[in-house]
Amino acid sequence: MVDIQVTNLTKFFVIGENLLQDLSFEIQEGERVAILGRNGCGKTTLFKILTGQMDFDGGEVYVNPNKRLGLISQIPHFPTGYTVEDVLRSAFSEVLRCREKMLALEEDMARGASDEQLHAYDDLLGRFQAGGGYEMDVDVDKVCNGLAIPAQQRTQAFDSLSGGEKTRVNLARLLLEKTDILLLDEPTNHLDLSSVEWLERYIKSFKGTVLTISHDRYFLDQVAQRVIEIVDGHAEFYSGNYSFYMDEKQARFDLQMKQYEQEQAKLKQLGYTVERMKGWGINNRTLYRRAMSIQHRMERIKKTERPKTEKTMKASFGEKEFSGDVVFQMKNVSKSFSGRTLFSDVNLKVEGGERIALLGDNGTGKSTFIKCLLGQEDCQGKIQFGPTIKAGYLPQIIHFEHPERTLYDTMLYEKNCTPQTARDRLGQFLFQGEDVFKTVGNLSGGEQSRLRLCMLMDEKINLLILDEPTNHLDIASREWVEAAIEEFEGTLLFVSHDRYFIEKFAERIWVLEQGQIRDFRCGYQKYRSILEHEAVKPGAAAPKPKKERPKSGMKDSEKLIRRLEREIEKQEQAVAEYDAKIDAASADYQELTRLLGEKEEAETLLMELMEQWEAAQESAPGK
Repeated sequence: MVDIQVTNLTKFFVIGENLLQDLSFEIQEGERVAILGRNGCGKTTLFKILTGQMDFDGGEVYVNPNKRLGLISQIPHFPTGYTVEDVLRSAFSEVLRCREKMLALEEDMARGASDEQLHAYDDLLGRFQAGGGYEMDVDVDKVCNGLAIPAQQRTQAFDSLSGGEKTRVNLARLLLEKTDILLLDEPTNHLDLSSVEWLERYIKSFKGTVLTISHDRYFLDQVAQRVIEIVDGHAEFYSGNYSFYMDEKQARFDLQMKQYEQEQAKLKQLGYTVERMKGWGINNRTLYRRAMSIQHRMERIKKTERPKTEKTMKASFGEKEFSGDVVFQMKNVSKSFSGRTLFSDVNLKVEGGERIALLGDNGTGKSTFIKCLLGQEDCQGKIQFGPTIKAGYLPQIIHFEHPERTLYDTMLYEKNCTPQTARDRLGQFLFQGEDVFKTVGNLSGGEQSRLRLCMLMDEKINLLILDEPTNHLDIASREWVEAAIEEFEGTLLFVSHDRYFIEKFAERIWVLEQGQIRDFRCGYQKYRSILEHEAVKPGAAAPKPKKERPKSGMKDSEKLIRRLEREIEKQEQAVAEYDAKIDAASADYQELTRLLGEKEEAETLLMELMEQWEAAQESAPGK
């Protein structure tokens, strides 16, 4: 059954510049689909169109009218004085209305019940049960526990919460509504690791349809069964999770580039032949007609478009030479805030070149720990840095002293550089043209992070401290930041909930929990396995690993693959040999025509062998 169908959808904000252009796709009941694309490609606009919040300019949009659809993208307004509990309970508004009517009927029937009242009560009771009225309290507690919404917060006024806390509560409300179609726009923003993992488990067990926009690659790998990427207003489809999408996208790019290069080489050779035949045909009309025939055939050939490569930012962190062994050392460091101990008696030593992830649930004090390390917050104990240490810091909340300044002026004043240098550095971070004259205060969160990184990378540092560096960045920008960090040879300390980022860089993990820091001298996967091992109850027998049986057909499949590889190698050599023959026959048009035809047949055979090899790889046991 189709839950969502979009046909030739067009949406523009500026006439002549379409954000979405003839966008078409179909979502079947129960599918979990990721919507990908660069920032500004129209993903959130698409969600607003699906929910009816925004009109569109062309095409058709169908959403199953028998299904309840819920969107989490922006925080709705609630009446003044609403507590978090009131917001959560609003998910059961219909059930609560039924209960009020039931209570009123019970009072009336206490003085004697008529058949009509009994019938009405029975109808209300059925609706109350069907809506989950008896499970309401349990469901609220379960979702709040999963998303780490503490009991004391549930009594607070919703308006008093931070933006991240409001997002979390609103997500809980949406999950409690038990919608049939979930639209999630960046659902993992402001969630800590444990909450994200809980949300993943919820989505996997959810029986309805899920569309999610997310830049969290690990999350997409866990929940997405299919990917729809919006590129230049159109949809491109991938039948797998994020990792499949990345491999398939690269394979498509490589294939398209190969086809483009082969076509260009062929057209160039044919063009060369046409020119020579025209020369030969000055006094020979037959040759001239053949030349024109080939030229017309060239014009009819369907040209493969050269695949586009996205603009990338090119910059790296400036590095200061580090001498010595110890970067910094903490002895008996403690910090309390408003009578609450965030951490106490921390004793840690960091040596040059280490890459450390600081993990912990929201509110445990990770950002405060970083500020204490940098001297921005007072604390008890002793923190000592090596004599040649120069730290660079990217905070979670980006702040500029003069938000009214343009990007260009900000670089000139704060970095004390020449106008050309300011332009060049901003250009490296994809701030080009008129963008450099935007005011800093009007930048999006991702753009502000990009600008701060632009300024940070200019400094000569050997200790890099990052607090949620990938927040607000799209996937392409995250990959660029990762590429810059990979080249950085100094010491790295970072706070992040991006598991893809953590897994890529962390070689040591600090976990801040219950006022203490646990030190794991390992990467993320090993750390997770340690936690899983600790979760096994003492004395419980660990399940024995199953011995993998030899898979039937393995040897035959391997033989077929090896045989095809040998044939492909021979055929590639045969195709290559034609190039020398064609060059030698460039003055003989009859021989040249024959050789070109034979080379085309040889290339066709090579493509067939490649397709057979790919099919053999996919069907091999264990794939």
